[in-house]
Amino acid sequence: MVTLRDKIRGCIAASWVGSAMGAAVEGWSPQRIEETHGYVQELKSYKHYQAYTDWQRPPGTTEDGIERQKLMNTAVIRKKDRITADDLVQVWVEKLQPERMIYKQERFDKSLLEMAVAGVPPRELGRLWPFNNVVAMSRASHTLGIINAGDPRSAAMDVYDVGLVYSGEMTFGLRWAALYDAAIAKALEPGATVESVLATAREYALFRGQKGTPYAGYDTILAEIDRALAIAAKHDDWRAMRDEFYTIYFGGGHFVYSMSQANEVVAKGLAIFAFCQGDARQAMLTAVNFGRDTDCLAAVAGGLAGALSGASSLDRQWIDQVNAATKADPYTNSTLDIDETAEGLYEAVLAKLDKERAYLTMMESMPGYLM
Repeated sequence: MVTLRDKIRGCIAASWVGSAMGAAVEGWSPQRIEETHGYVQELKSYKHYQAYTDWQRPPGTTEDGIERQKLMNTAVIRKKDRITADDLVQVWVEKLQPERMIYKQERFDKSLLEMAVAGVPPRELGRLWPFNNVVAMSRASHTLGIINAGDPRSAAMDVYDVGLVYSGEMTFGLRWAALYDAAIAKALEPGATVESVLATAREYALFRGQKGTPYAGYDTILAEIDRALAIAAKHDDWRAMRDEFYTIYFGGGHFVYSMSQANEVVAKGLAIFAFCQGDARQAMLTAVNFGRDTDCLAAVAGGLAGALSGASSLDRQWIDQVNAATKADPYTNSTLDIDETAEGLYEAVLAKLDKERAYLTMMESMPGYLM
């Protein structure tokens, strides 16, 4: 049996390794990946943000999405419980250094920090951000699924509080993040299966949906998931699956973050998770070689698969490389490595469960109170 500790470690390890491996080919077409590397299955050095930094990142260096996840991890490990938007922004103010953020985080991260320091309330920040439907929250918020292990509804609800620092309340970006973190919470249950995880994602596709409103006709999230899963089910070869997705998601270059919309990344991530039957290694590598937003896709597909099946299928060399790069990273938000982070989150989940048990015991000790 895969234990809860193993599952949490699998989620963190696969999302970090996938992020670091996918970052080296982020934005590339499948053809360019194959012509340059064949099939990517090792960590490579790479550069990002070359307009304003020439830093050559060592193999195993994660990127901006994991930096956001690290901030949530810090908040959860510190609180040992579910977190709020206030908890996350408090960590921002304490941990983030604007002059260093240019090396590993998007410029919008720096803008959000500046607004928070200036006094904008945490739950208003997302309203002032112009990229509400990108995958920034979905690909970074594994932590909310982890701290709510076995409780998909609470995971989805937490997205609608913590996620307000990145998106307005009525955005599709939060809808996709909520169903993704609900799926992670489900994957962390004992006895979870690929089928039960996907059923949870489909169920939470309707969470805070538009049914009964004038906008119901535009609420196509469930249909988009079902289309993605149907594509995964009809193919035996991952390249054929990838090529069919390219007939649907193929735009790029004409607007900012055109390859990083939450619907594309999460829908494809669920399809890869299904195609690989929850195997963390295969899901992560398939996503890395898929093209387009490869680091985000690998963090989404790999993180979900790792939450289900643990880290046993991942090469230890990958984990060691990411751990070493993390410890040596001069710009990261946290130098806790994969193992330290996973253990801290595991202890936070146990502490949260202890609080819940103590509360239930207290309520049950009052004669007649629960009748």
